[in-house]
Amino acid sequence: MSLGKQLIDWRRELHRHPELSGQEVETTARLRQWLSAADINILPYDLQTGIVAEIGKGSKHIALRADIDALPIEERSGVAFSSQNPGVMHACGHDVHTSVILGAALQLKAREADLQGRVRILFQPAEENFGGAKSLVRAGALHDISAIFGMHNEPGLPVGAFATRGGPFYANVDRFVFRVTGKGAHAARPHEGSDAIVLASQLVTALQSVASRNINTLDSVVLSVTRIEGGNTWNVLPESVELEGTLRTHRTEVQQNVKARVGEIAAGFASAFNAQIDITWYAGPTALVNDERWADFATSIARETGYETQHADLHMGGEDFAVYLQHIPGAFVSIGSASPFGLHHPAFNPDEALIEPAAHYFSQLAEKALHHI
Repeated sequence: MSLGKQLIDWRRELHRHPELSGQEVETTARLRQWLSAADINILPYDLQTGIVAEIGKGSKHIALRADIDALPIEERSGVAFSSQNPGVMHACGHDVHTSVILGAALQLKAREADLQGRVRILFQPAEENFGGAKSLVRAGALHDISAIFGMHNEPGLPVGAFATRGGPFYANVDRFVFRVTGKGAHAARPHEGSDAIVLASQLVTALQSVASRNINTLDSVVLSVTRIEGGNTWNVLPESVELEGTLRTHRTEVQQNVKARVGEIAAGFASAFNAQIDITWYAGPTALVNDERWADFATSIARETGYETQHADLHMGGEDFAVYLQHIPGAFVSIGSASPFGLHHPAFNPDEALIEPAAHYFSQLAEKALHHI
C-alpha cells in the first residue's frame, strides 16, 4: 500500500471513531498499534490519553506535535466515513493533523540512521478544552527539546498553500460569564421590579463599543456575547439573566485594558438599573507567539517542498500549542485544506490531498531542523 493511501485510511478510521477531549482512549490505542507496527519507540510518559514517540539517536532533540481530540458536534458532512459516535465529530481536522504527523514519523523512521539527533512525536489529547498541552508539559514531554513545530489545516486556503508568521499568530482566549441580578416582577407591573432582561440587552449593545471606541483600532480585539439565558415563562420578568461570551486579543496589555473597561461598564449599568452584575473570567490559552527564526525556517522548508508560501494574517482563534512556545521556541503553521465549510462546522470536509505532501513537509522540516540547533 502506498504511503498516501495508508495515511488516508488511517485518517478515515480516526474520523469514524472521534473522541472528546480527555476521552481519547481508543484513539490512543490505535496510535500505539500503528506506531508499534512501524517499530517506532514509544516513550513511557504517565498520560491518561495521548502518546509520545521518538525516532533517532543523539543529544539534539526537536519535536513535532499533532492534536487528537474531536468536538461535541453532530456530523453532517455526508462523507462515507462519517462519525459513528453520535454527537461527536472531527470538525476541526485533528484526524488530518494526526495522519500527517504519523506520515512524517514513518518517513523519519525510514531515514532514522541518517538523522542528526532525535525527533519526538507528540500526539496530544484535549486541545479543544485547552488542557492537553499542559498535561504533556507536566509529564516531561518537552525535556531536552530545543524546538517544536505543529500545524493546523486552514479551510480558507487551497491545497498546496502554506502560511505562517513570526511573532503573535493565534489569540489570547478568555471566556466570560455575566450574572445580571435585578428584581423579578409580574410582566403587567414592571415598575415593581428591576428588569434584568432590559439591562442585559443594553449591556450587550454597550459592550460592542469597547473594541470600536476604547481600544486603538490598530490592535486586534474581538469581544462577543454568544449566549443569553433568562426567564422561564411569558408573563414574568425574571430576576436574573446570564450572558456568556469570549474576548480575543493578541497583546496582554490590550487584554487587560478590555477587561478593565468591561468591568467599568458593568458597574455603571448595575448602578443605573439598581441591580447587581457579577463577572467571572475564565482564561484559555495565551497568545501563540512564533519564534521569528523558526517561522522563517519553516517557511523556507515549505518553499523547498513545493508549497506556495504566504505571510499569515493574525488569527483570532485560540490554540494551546501556545503553551509549548512559552517553554521553548518553535513555529506553528497553516496548511491549506480547501474545505467549503469552516472549522467547527458540522459539514466541515477538508481535502485529503493535503495529507501526504504535509507529511513529507514535516519529515523534511524535522530532519533539517536538527542541523540548525
